[in-house]
Amino acid sequence: MSMEPVIFHKAIVRAPGPDAAAGLTTAGMGSPDYSRLLLQHAAYVEALRRLGLEVDVLPAAPGYPDAYFIEDAAVVTPEFAIVTRPGAPSRRGETSSIEAALAGHRPLRRIEPPGTLDGGDVLFAGGRFFIGLSERTNADGARQLGAIVASAGHPWTSVPVGSGLHLKSFVNTLGGRTLAFAPGFEDGEAFRDYDRIVLDPGDEYAANTLWINGTLLMPAGFPGTREKYARLELPVIELETSEMRKMDGGLTCLSLRF
Repeated sequence: MSMEPVIFHKAIVRAPGPDAAAGLTTAGMGSPDYSRLLLQHAAYVEALRRLGLEVDVLPAAPGYPDAYFIEDAAVVTPEFAIVTRPGAPSRRGETSSIEAALAGHRPLRRIEPPGTLDGGDVLFAGGRFFIGLSERTNADGARQLGAIVASAGHPWTSVPVGSGLHLKSFVNTLGGRTLAFAPGFEDGEAFRDYDRIVLDPGDEYAANTLWINGTLLMPAGFPGTREKYARLELPVIELETSEMRKMDGGLTCLSLRF
């Protein structure tokens, strides 16, 4: 199996703030327990460090309870760091501190109005960028990002998401040209040339699995998905994500990786 050409050396994360329960959510699973959320976030950071990444932990952002879902605020490519314009107006103040954190690593580009873009709608797999058109990312934002990545020679494709928060709520790379799909999302024309692992009904949340340098980080509690991943013969680390899940969050959105 071919692996992702991008090897990650660094990650930027943000600590959850004590106002995390005030964030946006459609999960209907109750409010997160802040102490448990901090423990789960710390375990995530430790997993990244165990895999050899240097991890910068930004302080919590008071007044922005969703800011620890840091991936939505930027897209980092080998050439650029693109500061997004989040689709939820309440989250647009998150990006200024992200600019400062990324400025020393990449030239900055920005998504401009009327475009909106969340990083959770951006998937890089098999040498191509897939940009979800969702409630948070509009066609103008997708076109802007597409033009930026195309200027560096990267092909891109827009993908209608339909119901659901982000593209990566439904599909994620497992390395190279192998993708994990939530059931019902695997027939998209955009992914016709990719190998597919389709998860079972009830395991949709586990589609938000994070590939890091040949290891899979997956949410704990999905033995059927773990069994499906076994055929890839990759190391797997299961992480507890119950408190992030209450706020529509998963493993991919907790870091910027480059």
